[in-house]
Amino acid sequence: MDEKVRILAGQLPGVMSAVHGLHSEVIKDGALSAKTKELMMVAIAVSLRCEYCLWKHVPEAVKLGASREEILETVSTAIVMAGGPAVAYGSVIVLKILDELNV
Repeated sequence: MDEKVRILAGQLPGVMSAVHGLHSEVIKDGALSAKTKELMMVAIAVSLRCEYCLWKHVPEAVKLGASREEILETVSTAIVMAGGPAVAYGSVIVLKILDELNV
């Protein structure tokens, strides 16, 4: 997906620069830690069923120190809010990513 994002950035440089800037600003440590924010993005990605988002945010959360247990608890929160579709994404996609990362 990173290659496709680079292609899109080449064709929409202003938009993609703005998106990148917004992401960089939002993810900074503040009242909430960057790790907490990444976990929130995992929950939202599960809720919205965005597999591409999960491939970005699960590894980022791990890099920021999130454990498998923290990520799965995040998935459980998304399940409460999003129901059955979140169960499917949490059980298939997130587990696959965690297994590939050996977390």
